[in-house]
Amino acid sequence: MMLQGTQHLRRRQLLIAAAGAAAAPLALMHRAAPAQSAMRRVGMLIGFAESDPEAQARLAAFKKNLAASGWAEGRNLVLDVRWSSGDAERTARFARELVALKPDVLFASPTPATAALQREAGTMPIVFAVVSDPVGSGFVKTLARPGGNITGFINVEASLIEKCLELLKEIEPRMKQAGAMFNPATAPYAEYYLKPLQAVAPKLGVKILTTPVTSEAGIEQAIGALGRAAGSGLIVLSDSFMFIHRKLIIAQAARFKVPTVYHLGGYAADDGGLIVYGVDAVDLFRRAAGYVDRILRGAKPVDLPVQQPTRFEVVVNLKTAKALGLKIPYSVMLRANRVIE
Repeated sequence: MMLQGTQHLRRRQLLIAAAGAAAAPLALMHRAAPAQSAMRRVGMLIGFAESDPEAQARLAAFKKNLAASGWAEGRNLVLDVRWSSGDAERTARFARELVALKPDVLFASPTPATAALQREAGTMPIVFAVVSDPVGSGFVKTLARPGGNITGFINVEASLIEKCLELLKEIEPRMKQAGAMFNPATAPYAEYYLKPLQAVAPKLGVKILTTPVTSEAGIEQAIGALGRAAGSGLIVLSDSFMFIHRKLIIAQAARFKVPTVYHLGGYAADDGGLIVYGVDAVDLFRRAAGYVDRILRGAKPVDLPVQQPTRFEVVVNLKTAKALGLKIPYSVMLRANRVIE
């Protein structure tokens, strides 16, 4: 009887142990549940083509900085990325889609994407990058005190566009007029840049020709007209349409031998552009990830001032200069961060 009682006790102990082992994964699942509830979501609306290497470099910098702050996709973060390729209808549709996902933070670049999210987001926090004139666009009240649910990183102060014209005049002293090219639909803030250009142009003996374009054909016609007029140059303003069509602009400038300065970023020179004076947009995306991190941890956009770029690029393409019959002055070479030979 004692033996049977002992065996029965052992059987009960084994059953209890087996039941405990089976229950352990379930208990672990219950303990993991709070971590799942901590998953955060960021909706990103990027107004460029997903296939664009420069756009991908910007996104990679954004993700890398988020990861350095402890946000890992699939573990505690979901990134919903939409690429609108500069198309207004897609931009509006993707803005609605992202807001419907109820993200913790929205990210936008450039200006048209920010405007689209602003129309849909209500009070959802928005961080932008590579945006021109956020005050004039109605995104924030002032740079120091945004005053609402939107903040971020501007492209460049308007007055710095003067440097583009000065550089172009140094490279081509015979220049008497310069087109300032932009698309009114994607750069409604164009006056932000045109005013300082118009102000400095007489001092340099140059006339500014406002050059709005809305299509590839318009780009070809505008650059062709400049090429047929002696003493002409071109300034490509900061504009998502210009970004998307930069290779066409560069090709047309080469075809019609129009000296051109790109207020975009170093990548334009890599594609064959003559000279670039612009900001490091990859760095702006990286820094914007820091604001997204802070908002995910409880900060409010109203308390985060809009920040200006800290890294600028002067990139000169000597191969293009030679093809245009231009000699780059030593004074310009001294200011170049990078020279392409």
